[in-house]
Amino acid sequence: MTGLRERKKEQTRQRIAAVAMRLFIERGFDAVTVNEIAEAADVAKATLFAYFPTKEALALHGVGGDDLAGIVARRPAGQTFLEALRAHHRALAAGRIPESDMEALIARVRVVQESAALQNAANGLLYRQRQALAQVLADEYGDTAAALMAAQIAASLLTLQEAYFRRLLGGASPEATGRALAQDVELAFDLLEHGLDHVKGP
Repeated sequence: MTGLRERKKEQTRQRIAAVAMRLFIERGFDAVTVNEIAEAADVAKATLFAYFPTKEALALHGVGGDDLAGIVARRPAGQTFLEALRAHHRALAAGRIPESDMEALIARVRVVQESAALQNAANGLLYRQRQALAQVLADEYGDTAAALMAAQIAASLLTLQEAYFRRLLGGASPEATGRALAQDVELAFDLLEHGLDHVKGP
């Protein structure tokens, strides 16, 4: 029974999120109210808030970002934290998103870009991700060094993400965008490991 109840809860969560995103895509995030989402999803407003504490959480559902702190904390013995992060993002870049999912991803990115409130909420998620990474690194490197390293890593990964979405929104094919991302990942982690001296001019 517990398993069935959890599946039903997850189905409800996914239905609410899907309905909300459809409305956001059709009319824009700021023009849609929570009451309209609840009515369209056929749930009470209190039920909606039980799954999603804010309207921003609805739009950013599934966009919490990678668990950088967890990747570092769970890395195998003998592997540096940068090696662990590089391996993770190298695997992500090598993966292929199905065409139907790609369309949904692009639509979500457009919704976020068109709303200042959503951009602020997304920045808040990135900040918490960075803080969690700094906490994991602090035991080994100390608070200040860990905070500086986490900030550099977070900024690099954000830049990769921005370049990836900019290419997609600009009309580049998923294949070309994926190849460019793979190259960018290697460059980003080369810079993080070796510094600016690693960069060669064109």
